Amino acid sequence: MINEQIKDKEVRLIGQDGEQLGIMSAREAMKIAVEAELDLVKIAPMAKPPVCKIIDYGKYKYELVRKEKEAKKKQKTVEVKEIRLSPNIETNDLNTKINAAKKFISKGNKVKITLRFRGREMAHVQNSKHILDDFAEELSDIAMVEKAPKLEGRSMSIVLAEKK
Repeated sequence: MINEQIKDKEVRLIGQDGEQLGIMSAREAMKIAVEAELDLVKIAPMAKPPVCKIIDYGKYKYELVRKEKEAKKKQKTVEVKEIRLSPNIETNDLNTKINAAKKFISKGNKVKITLRFRGREMAHVQNSKHILDDFAEELSDIAMVEKAPKLEGRSMSIVLAEKK
């Protein structure tokens, strides 16, 4: 809320230099702001009494947007990369997939390893669970199991995340 939008009877006023000007009526605070040719902005509406500050509202709004952009830059989004395997995968192929998973995890991403079953392979689901367990065991030095192996339809998947 700015200027005339402030309807409170009393407000705690902070000057443009940051000094406390004390508790006064909203009208008095508005007069002081007009004399300084600045805006009266409600900073802390939930405080008793609400805190208002005399500042240039355009500049204040610009600073808020800039701080928000800075915070966004520093955020890191975590992606979930998927690696698909089949139950009859050979050792060398499995090692290649493990190396790919190591790269993903080292970059800070999570890895979802999916073991897909087709046709008659569905009859031997429990015999293939060891592939996912071996995969997780191989990466245990840099990753931890975030979501245990779970059968979902025709695929079994496990999620690995970077150790902290």
